[in-house]
Amino acid sequence: MGMARGGGGFRLLVLLLLGLACSNGGRCSWARTTLLPQQEVEALKGIATKLNKTDWDFSVDPCSASGNWANSTGFLISNVTCDCSFKNNTECHIIRLELMRQNLSGVLPDEVVNLTYLRYLDLSRNFIQGPIPASWGDLPVYNLSLQGNRISGILPKELGRMPMLKSIQLEGNQIEGPIPPELGNISTLQRFFISANNITGELPSTFSRLTNMTDFRIDGNSISGKIPSFIKNWQSVNRIDMQGTSMSGPIPPEISLLKNLTELRVTDLSGPSMKFPPLQNALHLTEVVLRNCSIYGEIPYYLGQMLYLKVLDISFNKLTGKVPETFGGMAALQYLYLTENMLTGDFPSWMLKNKASNKVNMDISYNNFTGNPPSECQQVNLNMVSSFSSSNDNLLQPCLRKRLPCTTRPRHSSLFVNCGGKSVSVNGITYEDDSSQIGTSTFVLSDDKKWAYSSTGDFVGNENGDYIARNTSKLTLAYPELYTEARLSPLSLKYYGLCMENGEYTVKLHFAEIVFTDDHTYSSNGKRVFDVFIQGAKVLDDFNIKDQAGGAHREITRTFTTNITDNTLEIHFYWGGKGTTAIPYRGVYGPLISAISVTQTGRNHHRLSTRVVIAIVVGAASFTVILLLIAFYFKVFSKKNAKGNGRHSFYQGRKTNTSELQTRAQYFFSLKEIESATEHFDPGNKIGEGGFGPVYKGTLPDGTIVAVKKLSSKSSQGNREFLNEIGIISALRHPNLVRLFGCCIDGDQLLLIYEFLENNSVGRALFGRAEHQLKLDWTTRYNICLGTAKGLAYLHEESTLKIVHRDIKPSNILLDKKLQPKISDFGLAKLNDDCGRVSTRIAGTVGYMAPEYATRGCLTRKADVYSYGVVALEIVSGMSNINSMSNEEYLHLLDLAERLKQQGKLLELVDERLGSDYSQEQALRLLNIALLCTKTSPTQRPRMSSVVNMLCGQIPIQVVPEDDNLSEDLRFDIARSQCSMNDSKTDWSQMPSQCSMNDSKTDWSQMPSSDPSILRHTSKDSGYLPSSSSSSLKL
Repeated sequence: MGMARGGGGFRLLVLLLLGLACSNGGRCSWARTTLLPQQEVEALKGIATKLNKTDWDFSVDPCSASGNWANSTGFLISNVTCDCSFKNNTECHIIRLELMRQNLSGVLPDEVVNLTYLRYLDLSRNFIQGPIPASWGDLPVYNLSLQGNRISGILPKELGRMPMLKSIQLEGNQIEGPIPPELGNISTLQRFFISANNITGELPSTFSRLTNMTDFRIDGNSISGKIPSFIKNWQSVNRIDMQGTSMSGPIPPEISLLKNLTELRVTDLSGPSMKFPPLQNALHLTEVVLRNCSIYGEIPYYLGQMLYLKVLDISFNKLTGKVPETFGGMAALQYLYLTENMLTGDFPSWMLKNKASNKVNMDISYNNFTGNPPSECQQVNLNMVSSFSSSNDNLLQPCLRKRLPCTTRPRHSSLFVNCGGKSVSVNGITYEDDSSQIGTSTFVLSDDKKWAYSSTGDFVGNENGDYIARNTSKLTLAYPELYTEARLSPLSLKYYGLCMENGEYTVKLHFAEIVFTDDHTYSSNGKRVFDVFIQGAKVLDDFNIKDQAGGAHREITRTFTTNITDNTLEIHFYWGGKGTTAIPYRGVYGPLISAISVTQTGRNHHRLSTRVVIAIVVGAASFTVILLLIAFYFKVFSKKNAKGNGRHSFYQGRKTNTSELQTRAQYFFSLKEIESATEHFDPGNKIGEGGFGPVYKGTLPDGTIVAVKKLSSKSSQGNREFLNEIGIISALRHPNLVRLFGCCIDGDQLLLIYEFLENNSVGRALFGRAEHQLKLDWTTRYNICLGTAKGLAYLHEESTLKIVHRDIKPSNILLDKKLQPKISDFGLAKLNDDCGRVSTRIAGTVGYMAPEYATRGCLTRKADVYSYGVVALEIVSGMSNINSMSNEEYLHLLDLAERLKQQGKLLELVDERLGSDYSQEQALRLLNIALLCTKTSPTQRPRMSSVVNMLCGQIPIQVVPEDDNLSEDLRFDIARSQCSMNDSKTDWSQMPSQCSMNDSKTDWSQMPSSDPSILRHTSKDSGYLPSSSSSSLKL
């Protein structure tokens, strides 16, 4: 009995001790009677709904640390953490919410605000979209991390109310607009990460108050202005990252006051040259990157005395003098980049000694050393290409000299390299092996000495960075062997064609993004942005492979013409600090190239077949000719067999291969396939009626949904536009252009098969029947205008074929499931041969035609710019230009916009359905750009690439003088007096037969006075044909 009694007392003692332990931590659910307030339970339910979080089990106590309330595996973290010490351990509150790498979609939930005790919120690396709620300004969190999502919209000024915020991490999203000055009110702020967004404007002066700042990162944004001197107030800062912005120098001398600085990264500054910034007081520096900052003078000797310096990148500057001898004794140094400066003197012999142990990765290429040349160019982790002065001894190795001179008789007139991959044969052409995996600071010469490459940079932050990308998924491309591997570089990658014959060459660059994904995971949020130079001239600016190709694992090529005059070709891929550096993993995502093709103009290389040569030289034009012959043949053949077999379709009975469908635009479908896909053109599958016939939704056997454009025999488009559309679209690839999958020719039946766009068109979204209209918020509208501008810029300036669309209007701008715009209906497209050609047919839509095109048939790319301006006004205002204005004082939307601008009331044009939920700055920017695009004179309208830059805030809106041919009042009166004119009175045969090569020389006063409708179009305000049921006019 005594023993039993004693044992019971012992158990009681143990239970008592455990109870005390649990009460101290508040985490033992079995021993407590604490409760989570219902408000916080409901908040969790709302959060789960908004984020599509489906695995939370609300039958289990969220504070129990069991079930899926605390579930972390490696980097996949899903934790709800509570503090149950409130009210004598009887009440719990959620203090931490961590949902990292959970593939969450949806939008940011307002319900988070109801977690009034929340101190830590981390939703990083998901697929969350939409803006940051303004209500989050009341969150009491210390740490907020949303990095690696698809957050859009502007930074709410309300975030400046967050009373205890210490860290805000927003990098790797799509946030735009300026940084609100109110954020300078967060006196507790220590970490500010907004890299890899679309932020514009200058750093607010209020940031001078952020005296607790320790880590400041703004890489890869369009932030402008000078680096502010108020950084001197950040006495605690240890890291500053300002890579790839639009900021200008110099770096303020006040940086010398930041004694706690350990990492400094500032690159690609514009503005005047500057001396090396004073860093001698920052004795604990570990990384210094001051690349492409126009720094001149000698390298400070004190850099070599910094005990902890691991990375020094001062490449692409104007530094002169010798490399300090102190650099030879830097014990911690791992990476030294002095590339492309003007350094002189003897080659530092200590560099070769360091190479013996592979201690330091160094690049001293493209300098002006004069003495002590090394005997060998190719050194592991030491790049010395073109590092010696051109006036130096000719006994130098060729690779040490400028421009890599040819020492043998030039004999090469072509070059084909499978970058990063093994040797492959494609269409009878052998692409050479480029599979060496040597690493950073490298110069590699091919075995046959026909070509070489030079690589610079290190994948900082990613110790496992690979210099060759390898695809891990199945590629459904036309020639996957060219895109299975690709060469990567963290910073700078140059390919050289050596000993080539002088002359004109065609350079074709092959790209495919095989590192990032195209799914709904955070790894699809990665952005690779770089520039490309050929022979020193920039040919691609801020090039994003994934965006340009329309997704990951899709090929895209860019073709250029260049001249070789010194037997050497140089192709340079350069990373300027833009794109993501933390998505999908922390590191650098610099240039990537899959293959390079170089051919001399007019030559037949590798005994190519005539068919291949024609395809290279003629491209889409030859394809159009072939289709014309096919159409003619079948038209004749079908007549001969009208009483016999009936219909005949090209490749009839051939089965569709969807993988081929996705990679070959020039694909012929049989009529049987299309009839099956559309259920014999069932009216229930009809999704629209275009100007040339109905459009049907179809489903292929493998489930692929397509849109089928059926051109009736009475269609005004006919065979000419049909074949034109196929030939043009099949040659174009851009994320803002509708993709053509193929066609069907069956007698006089003409069909086009497109990708299916789920949300129809901008026209239906804004002006369709009530049940078809979409609620387009401001961010969506702005992105539609931006995406459309990018598509037109590609057509006008970037594609090999320079194309004028001729019929830009809301119904020709389609919307995918993410409401991203895609330009469609290229049936009216005209190859842009040269400005000044007179179109033989006026083909366009009432209300959108530029005056010079509508009245004189003078077609240039500026006609599309005009139409774009009208469409932009419609998107902002929600009003259609071709419908009558509700206020009879105004003739049309453009006239209303002009009058409101004169009165200083331009924002009154914004769609009232938006209320106040829009950015006034963006609205004014977009409206002023739209009015600039609709100037009467084509020479006063901007190029579409300039429109893109203005929309992104990269350049100011151009200011042009007002039209002085006619006063505004006179133009308005003329246009109004002709408002009731009937279209049938317009005598188009009397239009001038010539169009001035220079638009600015057009004398509008000489237009035929016998036709009032022509005078009506000289007005900047009118510029449209009167309303009519006809959608196109022809001569």
